[in-house]
Amino acid sequence: MEIPSPEELVVKKLGEPRFNSPFILKERGAFVDEDDRILISAKNKVNQEMLEKYGHLLGFEKAGPRRKIFFDPKDTTIGIVTCGGLCPGLNDVIRSVTLAAHNNYGVRKVLGFRYGYKGLTRRGARPIELTDSMVDGIQESAGTFLGSSRGPQDPDEIIDVLLEYGVNILFTVGGDGTLHGAEKIAEAAIRRNLEISVVGIPKTIDNDICWTSTSFGFYTAVEQAKLAVHAAHAEAKGAENGIGLVKLMGRDSGFIASTAVRASGVANFCLIPESPFDLYGDNGFLANLERRLNNRHHAVVVVSEGAGQDLIASEGDSTQDASGNVKYKDIGLFLNDKINGYLKERGMNFSLKYIDPSYTIRSAPADTIDAEYCLLLGLFAVHTAMAGMTSCSVGFWKGHFVNVPISVMVKERKVVDTSNEMWQA
Repeated sequence: MEIPSPEELVVKKLGEPRFNSPFILKERGAFVDEDDRILISAKNKVNQEMLEKYGHLLGFEKAGPRRKIFFDPKDTTIGIVTCGGLCPGLNDVIRSVTLAAHNNYGVRKVLGFRYGYKGLTRRGARPIELTDSMVDGIQESAGTFLGSSRGPQDPDEIIDVLLEYGVNILFTVGGDGTLHGAEKIAEAAIRRNLEISVVGIPKTIDNDICWTSTSFGFYTAVEQAKLAVHAAHAEAKGAENGIGLVKLMGRDSGFIASTAVRASGVANFCLIPESPFDLYGDNGFLANLERRLNNRHHAVVVVSEGAGQDLIASEGDSTQDASGNVKYKDIGLFLNDKINGYLKERGMNFSLKYIDPSYTIRSAPADTIDAEYCLLLGLFAVHTAMAGMTSCSVGFWKGHFVNVPISVMVKERKVVDTSNEMWQA
């Protein structure tokens, strides 16, 4: 990832904090000072280059409770919206934001906007006022209590709706497209000289958002994916020349596939978008698969949904989803057909089982790691917003929660580094 400049790392603020924080801390020194930073890199070479270029090391602003806050809790209304595809932990985040706002800061009203950004327009459903009792137990359920949708909406119309409901703070929970939308909403508020804070909470099971170690839902997705890989292994070993083919989510980044393969320990082929491969030829995938079957008589293949798109012949124009993303061709079905055809031509007896657990994976409740992570993300996001920061996202970096300008977080997409030891593993 490209190292941001010092100017890019500056988090926008609505103004000077003016109220004493009601957040109670029993231990001294637990409040975060404005100049606390978490270094971007732990690599000597990178840090030396920073020193030579800027004269100092670069770091993200540390997230956490401030002694002084910008918003008066008794006059503050918070809004929260979940956007994009489903993801484990969405309900955990909704609950965490609601409880932190009410109980840590004394905010009187938290509104949940329905069905993504559409719910922030005049065509959307009326928001729900979230209470502690209403969110009690929702973390045990999958999906999102508020509903979701894809696609951008007019940021000025969204601002108008926020003003109608008296919303001072908006939390947007979603991936790359959601964060882009949040940045535009924040810019519209600034342009109109409005004191509205917009803070993102990064969500994607693909783990492809930059400058946060992991996005919530990823570890739950990997755990579910590992079960699918083990099932494929059982099917493969249960037949002579058995093949278990598993397609996992991962449009442009193969983190789920590569991590599930390492965690399961039973896969023989891992195909991801970052590592192009050939189908044919002596070193092509099909020839290697044939050699594996001749040697061990079973094989497990794991493929990311975005892998091998260059191998699939285009049929007409590519279509797009509501967010403007190109709908990829189905690499799983493509490989299923190619494997069948290739091995039949060679007269080989084999058994091929194809498993696509995509929606099962993203529709699971958060596991232990993600549940705790989501609770903390929601809490730290509330700290950030109450302090008057905007157009930023809370992230987790080098073991600390940090505030990252949205423009930095969406500047590029995080991908698997195929030159490092994690991929070699």
